[in-house]
Amino acid sequence: MNGNTSGRTSSQGKQAQHSTTTRTHSKKGQSNGKPAHAQNKTAARSASRGAERSSGPKTSARNVAVKVLSAVEQDGAYSNLELNRRLKEADLSPADVGLATELVYGTIARLNTLDYYLERYVAKGVSKLQPWVRSLLRISVYQMLYLDRIPEHAVVSEAVNLAKKLGHQGVSGMVNGVLRNMIRNRDELRIPDNLPAAERIALEHSHPLWMVERWIAQYGAETAEAICRANNEPPAVSVRVNTTMTTREKLMGEMESAGATVEPSRLSPDGILVRSGGNMALTSWYRDGLLSVQDESSMLVAEAVAPEEGQTVLDCCAAPGGKTAHMAEKMQDRGRIIANDLHAHKRQLIMDQADRLGLGCIDAVTGDALDLNERYPAASFDRILLDAPCSGLGVIRRKPDVKWTKSPEDIDDISGLQRELLDRVAPLLKPGGMLIYSTCTIEPAENEMMVSDFLQRHPEFEAADSTWSDKALTELKSVNGGVQILPQYAHSDGFYIARLIRTAN
Repeated sequence: MNGNTSGRTSSQGKQAQHSTTTRTHSKKGQSNGKPAHAQNKTAARSASRGAERSSGPKTSARNVAVKVLSAVEQDGAYSNLELNRRLKEADLSPADVGLATELVYGTIARLNTLDYYLERYVAKGVSKLQPWVRSLLRISVYQMLYLDRIPEHAVVSEAVNLAKKLGHQGVSGMVNGVLRNMIRNRDELRIPDNLPAAERIALEHSHPLWMVERWIAQYGAETAEAICRANNEPPAVSVRVNTTMTTREKLMGEMESAGATVEPSRLSPDGILVRSGGNMALTSWYRDGLLSVQDESSMLVAEAVAPEEGQTVLDCCAAPGGKTAHMAEKMQDRGRIIANDLHAHKRQLIMDQADRLGLGCIDAVTGDALDLNERYPAASFDRILLDAPCSGLGVIRRKPDVKWTKSPEDIDDISGLQRELLDRVAPLLKPGGMLIYSTCTIEPAENEMMVSDFLQRHPEFEAADSTWSDKALTELKSVNGGVQILPQYAHSDGFYIARLIRTAN
């Protein structure tokens, strides 16, 4: 799902895991905005080892983080792409790769909270600093407040040395003074308890004020805070079993025998949560097509489509092809799936995935989804999946940049595209067939309100029941045939999925 309306109906930018690396460093908890002790000592030691190694001749984890964050701020770079590029160039140890990854995503996730604290100690104001200096101070304060077992003196020493390397003596002196002053006044680094609810939540959980106010109006203050809190959690690792090759029980047994810690997903019957076991995309299970890396909420989309063997299915905005492949697996590779995407290189991603999974029923095509009604006859498909471009507000855990790059106007713009897409692809569905509309956002204007508007304008459609989700979560409530998954429900991505049946021509 893509929040960039300039891409129109491309699935470019569909929200996925933000990096090939995983955030594993120990976090400090918070209560009323005040930092407290973390518990994960093993991961914290890795961060501490990274601090020791960074003084060597090679580029340090902190140097990489500063360069990535500066590029994101100055050049509008995508954090995941920039980080991966810098990591390939840097040749860091595994511990330092983990530290750099944590610093980049953690700093972006906690951006306005860090700036709130820094503003009191930077004499000329945070906004007046050079971008690299601002990034250096941010990652330093992030380590002090949110990472365990990295000594404060090491944080200051590393920051001062890096300031000397990247700037001059005056800058390093300022960095040293700011950080030491903050350490001396550590007890004052807390969010006031007497702020209005929206301001407190925005600062304590580091979200834009407009976003928090919007969620309070939509969901209430308690739920809005739970959303923000969940958005700052490291994303879980989950995989989908290729049921054309094996079963969940058999694969879990193999993974446990190999030393992985796994458990069955409570959202999807095809899902496995991997608590430990390394990068699943580098395993033989992945290479041999036994599994795919996919978020649990995303797995529910194919459950909602419920394709049957021999049916013809249209996936309107398909790349990179995870949901396409899951539908093919559900059909036991018997039938036909037209997987459309705007860009040719994205089409290749779909076919590569189908080849890896041994799926032959997928036919990937290139074109604008708004023109699909000109390429295929009316009533051509038994099932249609419109996994629509969206604001992506459900995947902030994986892409924390989303918090700071989106605006209310973006939601209005993307809603217009979603409405047009629904109108264009609806006639392609056979009477008695099912149209599934899904997004990776929690915004009602893009979800239940969009579906309600569609049903009012298309009397030939009606909302289907939500029996497909009955066994998922008790929190899921059906509205207009759709369910809204919030990120705190199962600590998975925020998603909306609706099933609409065409009852007449």
